[in-house]
Amino acid sequence: MAREAGDGGAEDLSDKLPVMLGAWTEAFNRQWYEKLTGQAVSRVGEACACPVRPWRTATLDGVVEARGAVWEAKHTSAFAKPDEVLARYMPQLQHAMAVTGRALALLSVIYGNARWEVYEIAADWMYQEDLLEAEMRFWRSVQTGEAPAICIVDHVPKPVGVREVNMAGSNAWAAAAADWLTNREAAKLHASACVSLRELIEDDVAVAYGHGVEARRNKAGAVSIKELAA
Repeated sequence: MAREAGDGGAEDLSDKLPVMLGAWTEAFNRQWYEKLTGQAVSRVGEACACPVRPWRTATLDGVVEARGAVWEAKHTSAFAKPDEVLARYMPQLQHAMAVTGRALALLSVIYGNARWEVYEIAADWMYQEDLLEAEMRFWRSVQTGEAPAICIVDHVPKPVGVREVNMAGSNAWAAAAADWLTNREAAKLHASACVSLRELIEDDVAVAYGHGVEARRNKAGAVSIKELAA
């Protein structure tokens, strides 16, 4: 396995364990994804080019047609944090979506040898515009031989929530859950009372009060309700 190293030719990465491990486990990652989701991964290893800018290309780990998504496989450290993994591969994911015209990417990640997660990332046109600018600067540098200028991207997309987490070990969750279960009927009554109070206020009324409660209409027409001070 090799990658291009500027004008110096291809760099041999065949003795780099993380690189080779990721390459060898990609097929298993794909099989595992298909087994647990029931969704087929196709177009494996296909090279795609942007129809507008042919120099802008991407080699796909795959496509999940059932989701209309590009699919990427990664094998990372068991101690890697999801936020770090997503930040590391966000440019690649957004680039692949931009080149293929897809609105969704699926990042299938194996953490060490004990955990597997899938993250959904939506296409973000603002991020992709910044990415395109950075890529165009780099491409000009390739053509001219000049050093590429640094392009800082402030807007970083967040993944769509797809994980399931067992919070049984969280004391804070346990306390909040107990409060929620204890007060849910009272909360329903409170919400119903708010609706009833708002319905009783005629459209030309700015403030209504009585029995310890005040309802006030703002300039936008929204009605807020609060308890009157004793």
